[in-house]
Amino acid sequence: MEKIKLTLTIEEINKILSALGQQSYVQVFELINKIQLQVTEQLSNNT
Repeated sequence: MEKIKLTLTIEEINKILSALGQQSYVQVFELINKIQLQVTEQLSNNT
């Protein structure tokens, strides 16, 4: 699958995670985990 890189603010990421949180856990838990891992990695690289 082709990948793309998005540049979003922390506020925008939180809005996306909030919207995903309204969905069925089974449908979105892998995507939420992937977002959280990438955010953690990027924020730790910025310090």
